[in-house]
Amino acid sequence: MLRLRVITALVLVVPFLLSLTVASLLPFALLTLVFIAAAGWEWGRLNQAPGPVSVGMAVLLALACAAAFAADWTTRTPAAAWWVACAVWLVGGFIALRSGPTQWPHLPRMARWAIGLVALWAAWLAMGRARAVGINFMLSVFCLVWMADVAAYFGGKAWGRRKLAPSISPGKSWEGVWSGMAGVLLLALLWNWIDRTFAVDGPSLYTHLARTVGLVGTVLTLLALSAMSVVGDLVESLVKRAAGMKDSSGLLPGHGGVLDRIDALLPVFPIALALAWL
Repeated sequence: MLRLRVITALVLVVPFLLSLTVASLLPFALLTLVFIAAAGWEWGRLNQAPGPVSVGMAVLLALACAAAFAADWTTRTPAAAWWVACAVWLVGGFIALRSGPTQWPHLPRMARWAIGLVALWAAWLAMGRARAVGINFMLSVFCLVWMADVAAYFGGKAWGRRKLAPSISPGKSWEGVWSGMAGVLLLALLWNWIDRTFAVDGPSLYTHLARTVGLVGTVLTLLALSAMSVVGDLVESLVKRAAGMKDSSGLLPGHGGVLDRIDALLPVFPIALALAWL
């Protein structure tokens, strides 16, 4: 299993890195569009959409992303797009987690489909916008989510006692959440030093926040983004539990589905852009 996970990860990482070597945004936009469309298909399957409808959702999502790219929204995004995404995650995430897995299927299917498609579209648009701002900025957001996840895993294994959401994801603990937040703050310190020491293509999220909202504002923003990465993970876990599925699909051998890999990224990218340019 480990060997399969490593091979799949390498297959995914190589084209991702190659897309960053090209000055044009197009290769990165196309690559991420494919994955977002696949996640749209998975979202439909998890939410009782018949096979053809799930495929149609993927196609619709891909067309919406392509239309946004054609309209140059990846470089000149309407500010309202980020706030719509924030509202979807703050309100929708709160309602979903408060209601729990048993109540999720009682929401109208069309509403559940729309929530997922809007969240995925906003995340794709935010990733494209972050890439347009600069590779350093975009990678700093990716690494924020990855650090929160990795630090939470090891912190939870070492000190986890109090369950975070046992009915949704029994393995997560409050100690893991605090560990993830601490890891993100340490990452921010390191990345700020890198920005000051080495030649980069632009400021990272951490440097940008430090310049605009100061130390306290930066800490609060990073804690909020770390918390939202957990919300993204929990919402997907809730939907899978409601659907009685362990993984969102088997598209990524050894890893599960695309949603399983990007769930924590979905709220963080648009909210990071909303707060960074508040």
